[in-house]
Amino acid sequence: MTTHPTPIPIDGITIVREFDAPAEQVFDAWVSEHRFASWYGEHDEMDAREFVSIERPRSLVIAAGGQPHPVYLTVLLTDLAGRTRMTFHQGGGSLPGDELERAKAGWQGFFDVLDRLLHEAPLD
Repeated sequence: MTTHPTPIPIDGITIVREFDAPAEQVFDAWVSEHRFASWYGEHDEMDAREFVSIERPRSLVIAAGGQPHPVYLTVLLTDLAGRTRMTFHQGGGSLPGDELERAKAGWQGFFDVLDRLLHEAPLD
């Protein structure tokens, strides 16, 4: 696993990670309810996630958190010959800077779990 540190932009957070798994497998970890729960867990704000855009296995945009300030999650996947670079961005919502820092740390923790699961065995 490789982590590329990126600054937190004003409009949200961006995290770039590389996984030792094909893009299809990483993509499925996002779109399959069962697979998503295996690394993200059960969190009410993500139960109502809505897929705004899906381009298998390269990208997806998810709206979460509801109104009046939904959060948009953008996931871009780049195939690296059996590995995958994931560029994740969380934008929208109304989180102040200190909460964005906590959100970024939280996502990094979730992605650590995802990386472990992808490394141990293909998600089913």
